[in-house]
Amino acid sequence: MKFRVERDVLADAVAWTARTLPVRPSVPVLAGMLLDAGEHEGQQRLKLSSFDYEVSAQVSVESDVDEPGKTLVSGRLLAEIVRNLPPQTVEISTEGAKVVVSCGSAKFTLLTLPVEDYPTLPEMPQLTGSVLSDAFAAAVSQVAVAAGRDDTLPMLTGVRIEIEGETVTLASTDRYRLAVRELTWTPENPELSAVALVPAKTLADTAKSLTGGAQVSIALSATGKGEGMIGFEGGGRRTTTRLLDGDFPKYRALLPETFNSVAEVQKSEFIEAVKRVSLVAERNTPLRLAFSEGRLVLEAGTGDEAQAVEVLDASLEGDEVQIAFNSTFLVDGLNAIESDIARLQFTTSTKPAIITGKPAAEDGASDYRYLIMPVRLSS
Repeated sequence: MKFRVERDVLADAVAWTARTLPVRPSVPVLAGMLLDAGEHEGQQRLKLSSFDYEVSAQVSVESDVDEPGKTLVSGRLLAEIVRNLPPQTVEISTEGAKVVVSCGSAKFTLLTLPVEDYPTLPEMPQLTGSVLSDAFAAAVSQVAVAAGRDDTLPMLTGVRIEIEGETVTLASTDRYRLAVRELTWTPENPELSAVALVPAKTLADTAKSLTGGAQVSIALSATGKGEGMIGFEGGGRRTTTRLLDGDFPKYRALLPETFNSVAEVQKSEFIEAVKRVSLVAERNTPLRLAFSEGRLVLEAGTGDEAQAVEVLDASLEGDEVQIAFNSTFLVDGLNAIESDIARLQFTTSTKPAIITGKPAAEDGASDYRYLIMPVRLSS
């Protein structure tokens, strides 16, 4: 095998493929990155692949191929080497059981791993539909923030994707907050109804990395759960991941239909004030908010502890509200909304509140909702 490719193109492709490599592979070959140089789809290309039996990643780039072939090398080592090469053409060739990487005056020799032991990458499921890549990345980032990180509750570490015709609904929860986002897409079958539970970290990394092309194609296996799989493709990159099993909570029942109070606050000022006031809060102690007409008072710390108070302008319709939140969860929700004005909707001080952006139209609804559980204050 022998081929040449520009350093920047190679570095980008290698770094993207290496992100899914396991830190502690169950078998040594899973730490490898498969390089396949030859004719792909009628062109001379280099195809890079990684796979750990859960997530696969594959990207192909243009290259000058002198001798087609395949080889398997340590993916993390190759990524480190390529990232530090000078900005010139890189030549990679095989010499027996070794791979030689040359660029300018730099030359590296790597040992290969046995290609024949490397698992076959899964095929992409049948195309389900496509969505604008930037819109998809933004929607996923808004929702993934509320996903759980406790691996003993795997169904809470995922993002639930619900497909109903032209509407895709994303939802995640860690039991203390819930994020829901709706977006439109172009389904292959307008009558389609499907559900998938995708690992949140994998989905967030994938969505963010596929903005190189205008569209992201989504392919969902027919089973939809358990041994099911979902695939994403865009900008010459393709990734698949196995779906999570387990029953996701019936989250729609948690979203209140009516509210007793609605407050609006300038988002950036609110975030900065929360960060400042919560500096004095001990770990896991809540931030207290008091909404009244025209103002919002933020407080943290009590009694013999350090204390902080800050007052912001805020509008309020309905009853005055005194409520307390985990400050980190509150900031996560405020950062996720796209509007400059944060709208907070309350029923009572002991029931969940909903954070949204202020809709562009007065009677419009927000396509993103962030539900946050209040912290009960000891009286």
